[in-house]
Amino acid sequence: MERKLEDIKIEKMVNTGLGLAKVDGKAVFVEDVVTGDIVDVEVISSNKSYEKAIVLSIKTPSPFRTEPFCKMSSVCGGCSWQHIKYAYQLEAKKQIVKECLEKIAGQDVEVFDTIPSPLTQNYRVKVQYPVSQTKVSKRILAGYYKKNTHEIINIKHCPIQPSLIDDITEFLREEAKNLNIPAYNEQKHKGTLRHFVFRYSMSGNKVLLTLVVNDYKLRDIIKKLSFNVSQKFPQIEGVVVNYNTQKTNKIMGNSSKLVVGEDSIIEKIENIRYRISAESFFQVNIPTAKKILQKIKNTILELYPQKDASLLDAYSGVGMFSLYLADSLKKVSSIEECHKAVLDAKRNLKLNKVNNVNLIEGDVKQGFKELLSKKERFDVVIIDPPRKGCEDSVLADIATLSRKHIIYLSCNPSTLARDMKKLVEFGYKLKFVQPYDMFCHTPHVETLVLFEKD
Repeated sequence: MERKLEDIKIEKMVNTGLGLAKVDGKAVFVEDVVTGDIVDVEVISSNKSYEKAIVLSIKTPSPFRTEPFCKMSSVCGGCSWQHIKYAYQLEAKKQIVKECLEKIAGQDVEVFDTIPSPLTQNYRVKVQYPVSQTKVSKRILAGYYKKNTHEIINIKHCPIQPSLIDDITEFLREEAKNLNIPAYNEQKHKGTLRHFVFRYSMSGNKVLLTLVVNDYKLRDIIKKLSFNVSQKFPQIEGVVVNYNTQKTNKIMGNSSKLVVGEDSIIEKIENIRYRISAESFFQVNIPTAKKILQKIKNTILELYPQKDASLLDAYSGVGMFSLYLADSLKKVSSIEECHKAVLDAKRNLKLNKVNNVNLIEGDVKQGFKELLSKKERFDVVIIDPPRKGCEDSVLADIATLSRKHIIYLSCNPSTLARDMKKLVEFGYKLKFVQPYDMFCHTPHVETLVLFEKD
């Protein structure tokens, strides 16, 4: 039953990005607030241990509150922390990491201050816009979902991403309507255009565009849209059409076809060039990724100044770590299950003339089994798993494969803490915990951890 609570004070920010208040000893989680706000709220859901609420009015604003720089921030679900001063976003992320490690891993350790992003706007180099259409005017909409809904907010300008993506999106909307290409309706599972997916090269000012369609073959009308947009924008390196006919929330299907230009873009970080295709993973914030790479390289060189160490790079993607670190190591083995990413990694080894990296295609379980059967061991193991973290068996294999050090890069403090607890049980000690701001103006935080075997 909905009810109102008055003059409640927000005590802190939590891992979900919500603010926490306590009312009669019960936790109340509130959207769109910041530590120190005094607010009136309406409870929208309740159970025995906690309640969720939305703000009715801000009675006394927190000193950490600021005016959002994007006029769509109150409705768009793209970034939910624009109302929080940037310096406090960094502090809140540090505290979220520290609290997760204490509560879940049982580790009362020092967490370093969050490293700020060199760019806090125009930083996002991968953008995935769902597409829909108005019923009467048949206007094409593309943008982020409205908060807590599947209703698309038609984004004309997003200050988080390069403005070139705004311009291309606007052209695609108009041109798709002119060509009478219907947008996808997820309720009816009808229509053609499902998503516009952009990869942007910050070093090259180039875009790889993927049109995700509810189809199983390439229609002439989609070819025409692809050619028209590439003619309009010379910065488009290539246009790929991806086929997704499934009733699913998964953005991309399993099959793609190159229609125009190149099937990948090149991103350059220092002297390393990374070729990245449409389906491969790469970090969304290049300047922050560079800071993380520099920290990892400096750490490895401090531990192994003779450059004689061996490295295992698990969840290796297109070879971001392997390529950047190769000149500081004796040998590298990398494991990746995405076939397109492995192909990218092979091309990247040739592109950068790197010859001390061994690529293993397959999931980490399979790759670890292969390495363990050969009794291989590595001085350093780097893991950069998905948000769900690692299974216990995977962590056990990592603990065996590593002679001395494990470097764990995480985008989820709670699964990091869970995995940390296991690695400590396997005999590893924490040497440092360093958060980075990879996702400005959102509650997400990237955390780099060094473990050392006792």
